[in-house]
Amino acid sequence: MDWQYIRQKLRPIADGLFGKQRISRYEKPHYKVRELDYMLAKLVKIPALEWRNYAFSREILNGKFNDSQRLEWARKSIECGTLYANKLIQEYNTSDSDELARALGLKVSYPQYPEKTDRVLFADFVMPDKINIFMDAIYRAERLLQKHAIKRVLTGKLNPAKLILAHEIFHFIEDKYKQEIFTKTEKIRLWSLGFLHNDSGIYALGEIAAMSFAEKLCDLPYSPYVMDVFLVYDYSPEDASGLYEEIMTLTGLEP
Repeated sequence: MDWQYIRQKLRPIADGLFGKQRISRYEKPHYKVRELDYMLAKLVKIPALEWRNYAFSREILNGKFNDSQRLEWARKSIECGTLYANKLIQEYNTSDSDELARALGLKVSYPQYPEKTDRVLFADFVMPDKINIFMDAIYRAERLLQKHAIKRVLTGKLNPAKLILAHEIFHFIEDKYKQEIFTKTEKIRLWSLGFLHNDSGIYALGEIAAMSFAEKLCDLPYSPYVMDVFLVYDYSPEDASGLYEEIMTLTGLEP
């Protein structure tokens, strides 16, 4: 089955990690609800590079790319995230998200809910230096982690608030080094006419790199993309199960 067709069918479920999880107000497909620990046990085994089709499915320009481009861009974005994580660790002698945020002069706040939105939002980065971590999602994640089966799969290394903060820190770094960082300098030419042309950035590159950055800082043995299903589950087990099906299909695996 064409994965772009699948994406259209599942779009109401989720837009991506730490971002826009839409609460649909219309009839949507229904999915078999699976146990969270079962889904997570499958997801943690997916190598970082194999998440690329899922990552690019959130990219508005994705239809203009081919598989070779997605593979190459994903590889370089993963390397980019790891590179900048190592740079910060070396420069500030810490991999702790909270300490790095303070060292970078970031203003981090922890409101319970986002204001004026009809979406479940986990966090956001407001340029130039503000990060909001929405605690409703954090509290829900921490309750789930109290279950032995969940904690066993995700390991004791997972701290949801620190992981989400690490992800958002990368977006600050990305903006700070936008003249040189791969995720900002890489462009795709949409059209050209003589001396005129239109080049566009690629949103998915920054998200892939942010995952790699957060994975390195938090020393996780799996891709943070796993959090898409984990963080959605307490809001809607069915939506999380549908998102799981989408991920497994896009990575060529059996749900």
